Amino acid sequence: MTRIVYLAIAFSVFAVAAPAQEPSAKRGREIYMKTGCYTCHGTVGQGTSVGLKLAPDPLPAEAIANFIRNTDTTAPSYAAMPTYSADVLSDAEVADIAAFLATVPPSKDPDTIPALKGLTATR
Repeated sequence: MTRIVYLAIAFSVFAVAAPAQEPSAKRGREIYMKTGCYTCHGTVGQGTSVGLKLAPDPLPAEAIANFIRNTDTTAPSYAAMPTYSADVLSDAEVADIAAFLATVPPSKDPDTIPALKGLTATR
């Protein structure tokens, strides 16, 4: 009887301590879009007039999680970002978003695009 109890305890420990899922860029894109990150940061993290550029070369997942959980909600409205607690966006979901952002390739050099070759920026 005691062996059965020990086996049950051992099994429940292994079931609870299952390894975490590897971050997934596919899940990350889905979460990024579903959560609404794209509305401020663009569909591929390119940044917009209201949200910072996140990709290519995103921050590590831990830094992203720290920022979104501790962002300054007293910033001016143009710079304010809502906070996302771990209850709203888990560390695993943030890791998935970081994995998605890491897949975004850098922009092409304008000189490699025939229609833009040789143009200069004006304001």
